[in-house]
Amino acid sequence: MTTPADLHRIIEELANERGVFRAEAYFFALEALEQAMEAHEATTHISGADLLEWIRRLGSERFGPMAPDVFGSWGVHNTLDFGRIVFHLVDRKLLHKREEDSLTDFLDKFDFEEAFSLKYLKGQA
Repeated sequence: MTTPADLHRIIEELANERGVFRAEAYFFALEALEQAMEAHEATTHISGADLLEWIRRLGSERFGPMAPDVFGSWGVHNTLDFGRIVFHLVDRKLLHKREEDSLTDFLDKFDFEEAFSLKYLKGQA
């Protein structure tokens, strides 16, 4: 079993080794996944589309219209980048994937600027 301290160390190492995304992006994706699993009462699998919806929700809640800027500071510029993060975590055996899971599940699912715009966020209230 991975302890929180071990997980933190592994994520920091992963971020440093890959050199693409900051550790915060990995932690954010894991937090969104945890929320998705709790909401769906799932114990095994959350689809890429479901995860992205929770990333959108958590990003809206936590950062509002600044989400694209925050994500950008982490090296994340689109939904595919979150897919890359997920597959980095799979490579490290921190997450598991099904045979049918693919990076393309994360391709162009929503535009950050549009999804986190004030106009969109006001429509969600």
